[in-house]
Amino acid sequence: MTQQPFSRPGAIDLSALKRPAAPSPAPGAGAPAGAAGGGIASYALEVTEQNFQEVIERSMTAPVLLVLFSRSRMPESGQLADDLATLSGEFEGRFLAGLVDVDAAPQIAQAMQVQSIPLVVAILDGRPAPLLQDVVPLEELRTALTQVMQQLATQGMTARHQPLSGAAPAAAGEGDEEAVDPRYAAAEDALAANDFDGAVAEYQKLVTANPADAEAAAGLAMAKVLQRTQGVDPAAARAAADGAPDELDAQTLVADLDLLEGRVDEAFGRLVELVRRSSGDERNAAREHLLGLFAAVGNEDPRVLKGRQSLASALF
Repeated sequence: MTQQPFSRPGAIDLSALKRPAAPSPAPGAGAPAGAAGGGIASYALEVTEQNFQEVIERSMTAPVLLVLFSRSRMPESGQLADDLATLSGEFEGRFLAGLVDVDAAPQIAQAMQVQSIPLVVAILDGRPAPLLQDVVPLEELRTALTQVMQQLATQGMTARHQPLSGAAPAAAGEGDEEAVDPRYAAAEDALAANDFDGAVAEYQKLVTANPADAEAAAGLAMAKVLQRTQGVDPAAARAAADGAPDELDAQTLVADLDLLEGRVDEAFGRLVELVRRSSGDERNAAREHLLGLFAAVGNEDPRVLKGRQSLASALF
């Protein structure tokens, strides 16, 4: 398989494909997948041509992350699948991990026009988007998924999957309240209710209690962006910024709007240029605002790394 991007838009449907008549499924196919170390993952399952559509339909509740791999052709891609299954348990239902062995289920790879492995595809409301096309270490994968889940939470997407049937039962004495990490629940509930002031307050509590909590810091930064832009007329804000290219408040507000609209590079570039042109307190304020946008996007994002380089050039 050559390295080419996965770009098929729209929902995935295997109904038009002719199913093989006889081969029996691989042992355990369609059942909860074994996580690394042999334990049963409550939120991961092996995906076959028979249960594929059902797995896609689960994305109507909460995200499904499909990982397509081949242990025979690329053993490290199998490790990526194992790591995703492990993390699905850590995230406790915020996504369902669907493990697609392309050797056992070639028609799935064909239907999705997969031309390279590994490939991780995020499915939300039945629609796919490529997420990852490389083998990455577990910690890097955990960081990336934390950022993805945080971004979805800022859009009010906070639903969780229920544990799959056949998953290991809770140990005796474990209550349901221990099944979900409650740290971010209040902030996520506030975001879902468009209570951005409340979300900022809840995330700030978490950051104050633990400054090393990267997820809380990213959540706080994004909640502040949403707080600053709530009720803003984008057209009026952009007109004001066009008329006052050196006005700090006007430029930072439009940078926030750019970020929310997905124009991340434009948001960063606007503030880098403002830093370059300004001085004193205004320069420092523009820099601090830009650092907040970096935190909202995630420090491991390539666009943030590029933005930091541009900021350093503007400062020095």
